[in-house]
Amino acid sequence: MIAYKLHIGQAKCALDLGDGSERGEYVNQDYILNVLDRPHRGINLMYCYYPLDKGWPARASTLVEPGKAGFAWDYAYDDYFPYHGGIGGNTNGEPFASMRDVRQHGQDVILTLTVDCAVSDEHLVQIAKDLIPFGRLMLRINHEATGTWFAFNKRYTYRQVADFYVRFHKIVKQHAPHISTILCIGGALKNESGKLDYEDEFATAITEADIWSSDTYLSLHWGWPFDIAESGGKSHKRSSNKNILEGLRFDFERFVARNGKPKPFVLSEINADGDVNGPYEQAEQLVDFYNRVPKEAPDVTGITFYQFRDRGRLGLEIENPNNPDVGVAQPILEDYKKIMADSYYTPKMEQGEKITFPAKLRWGSSEDSDGIIIPIDFEDNPVFCEVVFNNNDDAEKLNAMMEINGKWFYKKPGVKSVDLAPAFFKNRLNGKQRLEFSLFAPPASGTNDPSQGEDWRINYYHTLNAMPEFRIRYEPVMKN
Repeated sequence: MIAYKLHIGQAKCALDLGDGSERGEYVNQDYILNVLDRPHRGINLMYCYYPLDKGWPARASTLVEPGKAGFAWDYAYDDYFPYHGGIGGNTNGEPFASMRDVRQHGQDVILTLTVDCAVSDEHLVQIAKDLIPFGRLMLRINHEATGTWFAFNKRYTYRQVADFYVRFHKIVKQHAPHISTILCIGGALKNESGKLDYEDEFATAITEADIWSSDTYLSLHWGWPFDIAESGGKSHKRSSNKNILEGLRFDFERFVARNGKPKPFVLSEINADGDVNGPYEQAEQLVDFYNRVPKEAPDVTGITFYQFRDRGRLGLEIENPNNPDVGVAQPILEDYKKIMADSYYTPKMEQGEKITFPAKLRWGSSEDSDGIIIPIDFEDNPVFCEVVFNNNDDAEKLNAMMEINGKWFYKKPGVKSVDLAPAFFKNRLNGKQRLEFSLFAPPASGTNDPSQGEDWRINYYHTLNAMPEFRIRYEPVMKN
């Protein structure tokens, strides 16, 4: 067998996924990969930091007596998972355990963090330092910042919220310049004023931010879980895809007008709420939306589906009320897998020169990494297909993301072989065919290694000592 260098680059529009929020628990990446067949560009994790508040770091909803809250944000501070880093904290718990899981599985971290604007620079410096080892992380600071529901909007003026964003952004750039900040103030709706809401207050934030963002929902029941969406109710809405796409173009045009030139523009939350649409029209509206993006919103460089598993009806799975570890797949899940296979939403792969072993692999991000690709000639659809790492160091130390026949697999350190047969269960081969096996090596610990050189903050390196071997068989070991 021969191996070649393989570079993974950007998709025309990246796909990201929300995993855990006030509406659902974090689901491990092994499970998600097995269900969806391929990794995402990034995984969005939602946390809050209100260290000056009484009761911190307890989750906000646990500090209120049952029945005392009247709506989803009727708490002292935002009901996201508490960020356990910062001053007086540590990086052993959350969100860091989840961040490591995300990066071990070849994805970038998108950390959505709502923060009390009153915290000192020392707090923000410590957060920036907490995040340094997690590579090219994207930090979404105080999102939906022109809204009214989050605690930071209730406590401070829009000008103060905007100034805080700029302050935090500059601290990040000073201490962790490889981290990108996301400014989320777009609402994907055309405004009769000809401007974004509070655009003037956020003018400096627009020019400072690395990435611009909008949040929108094709439909949404914001009264969940305190009421039920019924006809005639006032706690839910539904918009047309046409209007939302027009709104995204409007948002991007306003960002560019204020900045003078374009920057990356992402849709940080999108879904259609099954509480409003029902499960079948939820899938239909979302499929139509993703299909229209390439022509009607080509400036969108990334879309985050909110979210994988939800206690309501905003997930690819609904959380089983009897057991939160069990998800109930919705019709949108299979449709979403087809969207993930669309070339417009698929990372670009480029084959390079022939390589020899040992081979040094580089992991920069899910949009900039170097692995290997191995052509394999199959005689027919295999009965057995395994990749085996017989070199002891490769078996013990290699952390790998691998793909064949359209399905991705994960190998953690210590695993010697991985069964690739599931790649052929649905997508069966018919006769002889050449396929390509791809392998990348994200950081085994989920964090970059400062001992690896000056570029350690943005790159992680792993030496693959030997060509992996394959056990491929076309008949059962024994026949009747």
